[in-house]
Amino acid sequence: MPGHGGEDYKDLLLFLAAAGVVAPLFSRLKLSPVLGFLAAGVLLGPHGLGRFADQAPWLAWLTITDREQVAVLSELGVAFLLFMIGLELSWERLKALRRLVFGFGLTQVVLCSLVLAGGFLLAGQSLGAAAVAGLALALSSTAVVMPTLAESGRLKSGVGRATFAVLLAQDVSVAPILITVAVIAAVVGAGAAAGPDAGAVGTALLSLVPAAIGLGLLVLLGRLVVRPLFRLVARADGSELFVAAAMLVVVGAGTAAQAAGLSMSLGALVAGLLLAETEYRRAVESHIEPFKGLLLGVFFVGVGIGLDLDAVAADPVTVFGLAALLTLTKAVLIAGLARAWGLGWRAALEIGLVLGPAGEFAFVILNTGLVEGLATPAFTQALMVSATLSLFSIPLLAAVGQRLAQRLPQRPTEEETAPGPEAEAEADEARTLIVGFGRVGRLVSELLSEHGQPWLAVDADAAAVTAARREGLPVVYGDAARPDLLRRLGVAGARALVITMDSPAKIDEVAAAARAARSDLILIARARDDRHAARLYAMGVTDAVPETTEASLQLAENTLVDLGVPMGLVLASIHERRDQYRQLFQAAAPEGRGDRPARALRSTRRNAPPAGR
Repeated sequence: MPGHGGEDYKDLLLFLAAAGVVAPLFSRLKLSPVLGFLAAGVLLGPHGLGRFADQAPWLAWLTITDREQVAVLSELGVAFLLFMIGLELSWERLKALRRLVFGFGLTQVVLCSLVLAGGFLLAGQSLGAAAVAGLALALSSTAVVMPTLAESGRLKSGVGRATFAVLLAQDVSVAPILITVAVIAAVVGAGAAAGPDAGAVGTALLSLVPAAIGLGLLVLLGRLVVRPLFRLVARADGSELFVAAAMLVVVGAGTAAQAAGLSMSLGALVAGLLLAETEYRRAVESHIEPFKGLLLGVFFVGVGIGLDLDAVAADPVTVFGLAALLTLTKAVLIAGLARAWGLGWRAALEIGLVLGPAGEFAFVILNTGLVEGLATPAFTQALMVSATLSLFSIPLLAAVGQRLAQRLPQRPTEEETAPGPEAEAEADEARTLIVGFGRVGRLVSELLSEHGQPWLAVDADAAAVTAARREGLPVVYGDAARPDLLRRLGVAGARALVITMDSPAKIDEVAAAARAARSDLILIARARDDRHAARLYAMGVTDAVPETTEASLQLAENTLVDLGVPMGLVLASIHERRDQYRQLFQAAAPEGRGDRPARALRSTRRNAPPAGR
């Protein structure tokens, strides 16, 4: 059989090197990994080290040459990003953020699109090219802005709340913008063929009917297929199958959308929306998060590869001037809108600067406009270069905005001081998490409900989750031993976590993951026996409840009551004995695992009447 040269895998090795070295290095420097992928793309592209390959042939091994393969993976990365956005766009979240999202956010998208499109139109571009450019550049970068705000601790501030709302509005707008670009292309095409009249517009709109039908069928089939598919995979109890099913849904929905004349990204967004209200949402998020980050990294590497340094060097004034003008125009418009929506000057300045640069979807929309023939390759390339340069400026602009805002007089407005959507989200998370929804977990949930305590349960048994969801109970599917799933369940804001499963090994895994996630979390775990209880206390649980001991105490309580001993005395003695056992378990825990805790417990029990085994 013919052998394969190392060049067959060269591009893959280079990308993995970028993902394994460059991105972590940027994270260590407290910069967004996205900037690392962009820089890696510039460095490893044909306009970076590749331009010197003629003088030093060995540099060809450090150059990504197969741009078509990178482009395919980049499209898949964008699809996964939109899929994750769809998963996050639950009706509850949109309702909590409705004023800022549908007010401030959508107003920003419309106003920036109109102003930027008007500017390009005055600069001599065609109506179609100006419209596509305005729609594309009106969006900002969720992938860069959100990590930047998180690293500076600004996500839960008034600035973070408003910024997130605008980014969410932009994410919601992506699908309508892609459809709008298709409509513009159809209108321009029909107008070029038959003249710009009402008939051309009607013909263009009729050309979208197959796409609309395809989208409707995609939604219908998704509702019929997606939930049963994940229920079947969940019952198979294999995390690799869950990942495969998630990827199948993303790629399948994207391919179906493409067959209907829509974009792959739009199909992935629809798939995410269909899964957002199911019990498998959080499990899907936790399973595909690493793949989304990796594929999105491919996307940004592809963007960096496309940055033509020769074009920048040939006309740096135009390129940097366009990037600066774009950022300044958006910053002024967004800051003005922030003021109009009740935010103070400090917040408005920060929001305007951080959202001024272009976003990742600008490249998707500009490429769509190029494919549809609305913009020339030269114009599209100039915009992409400027947009890429603006992306690199986000961390710097965020720092500058925060520094300038500190110098302005602080007069918080009502909008900034009012409890925001993130406070509502934290209130939703301030609940008890129940791991395992069998007989014990259901009883715990019923008692919590009786006393007005909110709760959320998670179980890895798909049948049990389905049955509970039919009753309208807040139960989701997933493996609580996964730290990423615990994070998505809201462990950071949970009041307590109760482990009710009957598998000692699984109980230990969940207890270890929960304690690692939060050192101050109230952690209550079911234990098989005294030895298991001691082991759980050694792992840091707040309370361990051994089944054998509790059964013995219940038998003793019933016996004393039936013998006529007053209930008050019985309860007092049972509580006292339970406290004694808890102290024994806790005292035994530091002595080690295995038989030593059990031996310590047995030796201590000689002074107390046995409660039975």
